[in-house]
Amino acid sequence: MQLLKDKIMKEGNVLPGDVLKVDSFLNHQIDAELMQAVGNEFAEKFADAGITKILTLESSGIAPSVMAALQLKVPVVFARKRKSLTQNSNLYSASVYSYTKQESNEISVSEAHLGSEDTLLIIDDFLANGQAVLGLLEIAKQAGAKTAGIGIVIEKGFQPGGAMLREKGLRVESLAIIESLENLQITFKEAVEQ
Repeated sequence: MQLLKDKIMKEGNVLPGDVLKVDSFLNHQIDAELMQAVGNEFAEKFADAGITKILTLESSGIAPSVMAALQLKVPVVFARKRKSLTQNSNLYSASVYSYTKQESNEISVSEAHLGSEDTLLIIDDFLANGQAVLGLLEIAKQAGAKTAGIGIVIEKGFQPGGAMLREKGLRVESLAIIESLENLQITFKEAVEQ
């Protein structure tokens, strides 16, 4: 997706440790027009997949998920990283390790919002080691839901997450794949084999 790549090149900052900072448009401040284009792209890619709900993780996955959901005309369910007072004990839960935050979080979704009748599209902002997606897949499995595919805004192609998910036979659609962040320079991979 060229619009996204252009934005990454213009506003993305590479930090030591293979961290790509895109908080000016994706995961702190949100460029709503760009997220609308991202959502439209995901909706187009998964238009014929029978999606009934989008599953994501708070908070950075919410914006692209809502935009895709508007096009697909389905609800968004987001896994919470902390239990709220209104969540009861009937939860699907999984543990997720965050590479950028260097911590594990228990994520959860109320059983009332996911079930065996659902066909899910999982969307997240980044794919690096695949831990967030694995946690969301675990929640989908607990719910008995089918996962039609995974939509990723930015994939770090040089880290193992994408290959690991594809090797499991999962459909992964990444809108921008970073091939390298060496020497603090962004290099994109042009295509990925499914």
